[in-house]
Amino acid sequence: MSIDSSGEFHRIRRLPPYVFAEVNTAKARARTAGEDIIDLGMGNPDSPTPPHIVAKLVETVQDPRSHRYSVSKGIPGLRRALASYYQRRFDVKLDPETEVVATLGSKEGLANLASAITSPGDTILVPNPSYPIHQFGFIIAGAAVRSIPAFPGEDMLRALDRAVRHSVPKPTALIVNFPSNPTAYLADLDFYKEIVAFARRHEIWIMSDLAYAEIYFGDKIPPSILQVPGAKDIAVEFTSLSKTYSMPGWRMGFAAGNPRLINALTRMKSYLDYGAFTPIQVAAVAALTGPQDCVEQMRALYRERRDVLIKGLHAAGWDVPSPEGSMFAWAPIPPKYASLGSVEFSKLLLERAKVAVAPGLGFGEHGEGYVRIALVENTHRLRQAIRNMRGFLMAGSNVAEPVAAGEAAQ
Repeated sequence: MSIDSSGEFHRIRRLPPYVFAEVNTAKARARTAGEDIIDLGMGNPDSPTPPHIVAKLVETVQDPRSHRYSVSKGIPGLRRALASYYQRRFDVKLDPETEVVATLGSKEGLANLASAITSPGDTILVPNPSYPIHQFGFIIAGAAVRSIPAFPGEDMLRALDRAVRHSVPKPTALIVNFPSNPTAYLADLDFYKEIVAFARRHEIWIMSDLAYAEIYFGDKIPPSILQVPGAKDIAVEFTSLSKTYSMPGWRMGFAAGNPRLINALTRMKSYLDYGAFTPIQVAAVAALTGPQDCVEQMRALYRERRDVLIKGLHAAGWDVPSPEGSMFAWAPIPPKYASLGSVEFSKLLLERAKVAVAPGLGFGEHGEGYVRIALVENTHRLRQAIRNMRGFLMAGSNVAEPVAAGEAAQ
């Protein structure tokens, strides 16, 4: 056997250079130099996990039996707890045995289900821009991805119709994500009804990412696609405890819905992992079944941060829409800097204002012209970031150049 040391492995060749890497490298370099960087780039919750959840983890980990291999599909009590959550939140009945599986965060579940149901050359419909795993989970599995508009409206529905009529082979799966990452768009139940009717008519699987179900700021409460009658015939939905309970590092998520898809994911996972550490699963039960005032506190926290950020940016002359949900603002690059593109603008903002954001290009080519700003710093730091960005915007240069000490903080 000869090994071509000059080439990349086949699946790696299908993955483009990680767009966020340039900004992350610049951010690391600045921090190494001792600069105070306000990081609004990664959607990484900064609040502590609620104490009663941590207490349950600590209690369970004291039992040596909990240190053994766990159950890949999730312990029974955890699957029952997730089913109970769906019943009270969405009035959706789930069978914990056949319609629920625990995952190591929703990202792992999405990627493994993509591998389980995809054949090389399949066509998958993915919103653009969207969270990278939505398309790359399928690309890694050998599929071809066709982009559709990300906003939940007529444009998306027309694009779906065109895709079915003109794609060869016919699409086999569709991704939806509301509240969406990165755009913060919300969908209502009427839109889901149209999507479900379309997918059932054309025999297309739906994978719904509902990781931000509990982060909303107005009267428009995010629904589940499983609320639509008949949705379980073709849909599976992914949820996560990461944002709702400030548990990102715990890696606890779920898939729920169509039994055939749940079985496919369960079988795939049985070969790949033994499930999350048992004390984490037990603590997740405490999160789902225990006091829920922490969820409203989390929601109020992000609402306050959103209001501070949007008001401050408007005052600085940066017109950014106020998101109705998620923990992100989807910010169009100010016209003066539009020619730079999202990556160079993000690097310039880091250099001149000491604020890190995520370039929109990292979420797909239709994310170009935007940056994503995460609400992951307290209001004091957000106000500092706004002061820095206002100084940068008022300085007026769109070229990376040295800035006088203190100028960026005007």
